[in-house]
Amino acid sequence: MNMLKTIQTALVLCATLLLASVMLPARANGQAVPMSAKDVVKAKSYVSLDRVPRGKEFEVAIVATIHDGYHMNSHHPLDSYLIPTTMTANPPAGIKVQDTIYPAGRDKKFPFSPTKPLNVYTGSVTLRLKMIAEPNAKTGNTMIPVTLRYQACNDSACLPPVKIPVDVPVDIAAAGAASHPANKTIFEKPGI
Repeated sequence: MNMLKTIQTALVLCATLLLASVMLPARANGQAVPMSAKDVVKAKSYVSLDRVPRGKEFEVAIVATIHDGYHMNSHHPLDSYLIPTTMTANPPAGIKVQDTIYPAGRDKKFPFSPTKPLNVYTGSVTLRLKMIAEPNAKTGNTMIPVTLRYQACNDSACLPPVKIPVDVPVDIAAAGAASHPANKTIFEKPGI
């Protein structure tokens, strides 16, 4: 019986995906407004240091703000067929990713899955990258391209999964150069 419910849930999700391949209407001032998957989430990057000396570890935070009425699956969705939120960095030579940190999602039930909750992100979520500027990192201003992949859904349907680019500007300094903490309100939040 559980297998039948899982198959039914999967079929319902697939059907909603097909229906949602056309843009879903959102509401603005009571009027229907087309919402594309790329418009549901706005992402902004932050760096933990004002400048990063060669040989120094630092963090990058991507703060994803999710449009009201929508959610996206967490990095660890409860079913294998659900598309997880992922973040992939493609740093230039001399900058290395040491770890990618995803916060826990929140279990929530929806009309299309009334008996089984989904693990999702809503509102605003902060994803982190732990990085290091290696001794051979090029000094000066550089850009670290990051790709955020997610699938946005509302209470009744899901939009197609998308990838959005997020540029992370970083100032790399010589080894031993002075640097100071930056964006403290982002990096000092507990539980992120």
